Amino acid sequence: LLLLLEATLLRLASGSHHPFYNGFYYNHVMNDKGSEQGKVVYFNGGRLVVETPKDPIYSFSGTNVTLPCHYRYEPDVEAKHKIRIKWSKLRDDYTKEQDVLVAIGKIAMAFGDFQGRAHLHQAGRHEASLVVSDVRLQDDGKYRCEVIDGLEDESDVVDLRLQGIVFPYQPPRGQYRLNFHDAERTCQEQGAILATFNQLFQAWSEGLDWCNAGWLADGTVQYPIRLPRKPCGGLHLAPGIRSYGPRHRHLHRFDAFCFSSTLKGEVFYLDHLAGMTLEEAKQSCQDAGAEIARVGQLYSAWKFLGLDRCDAGWLADGSVRYPIIKPRANCGPAEPGVRSFGFPSKGRFGVFCYKER
Repeated sequence: LLLLLEATLLRLASGSHHPFYNGFYYNHVMNDKGSEQGKVVYFNGGRLVVETPKDPIYSFSGTNVTLPCHYRYEPDVEAKHKIRIKWSKLRDDYTKEQDVLVAIGKIAMAFGDFQGRAHLHQAGRHEASLVVSDVRLQDDGKYRCEVIDGLEDESDVVDLRLQGIVFPYQPPRGQYRLNFHDAERTCQEQGAILATFNQLFQAWSEGLDWCNAGWLADGTVQYPIRLPRKPCGGLHLAPGIRSYGPRHRHLHRFDAFCFSSTLKGEVFYLDHLAGMTLEEAKQSCQDAGAEIARVGQLYSAWKFLGLDRCDAGWLADGSVRYPIIKPRANCGPAEPGVRSFGFPSKGRFGVFCYKER
């Protein structure tokens, strides 16, 4: 019986990548306000309704989050079949990206990166909420809650957004050296992931202005401009996100836009009177029971922990940077930000270390 149930769950999870089809098509292209088009299923004189919050659910990496989902019948009737529940993570165009969890009755199975982290919360009648523990950067996105009663099913979408920071990144060897796969790996090495368009748009709305084009998670290449200027698309264009569209993931090379969220630990600064080489800096962090900080950790500490230090320090990638919350004389431009000295081959500086709490 257990093997039969597991086989049923697997068939449910591995369904078509096309919109759900039970004799008619759902309209899977909806706006973020949750258009009701194609969202009510009538059967036996009643209807099955699935509801999720219309506003995004905000969370941080490393925390636990609940994605609410409830269903009901109009008029209120008891289900004639054992209810099946399926959660899927979606792409921005609402097509399925990956299976998260499927359940029949009280037995549930999570998949992929969600194994051991996802379970249903069914405290009330007709509840199908999803709980994700130890939230990860890649969990950001849209999720579909589908409720299946026999041949009838209905679904709705909830948007999980991680509060974080987008930062542009160039490798030590210079501008426009990363293909898509290099960019993915580079962001991961800096304690981050490639940003999505929505994350880049949010960063632009908060003031990010960067004239170099960079990869995003969907394989497009874009860059945010607040102040139009000749080298950045021209003076005649309005502020916004400039797009090169999808690029060849192996052949074309650009910079990267990375996304990092909050930290489980702290970033702190160490220095010696004579400064340190990069190798000495790494050893100093180890002696302090920490590790040399990565770029994403410094940006996160700057934005979320208020780290403000007008002293340049080494980071794990060999760059030298410092974070400024309150601009002041001899600390760079008049705007807050993370300043960069690039990747000096010589020189002695302090170091930014990271330590888990």
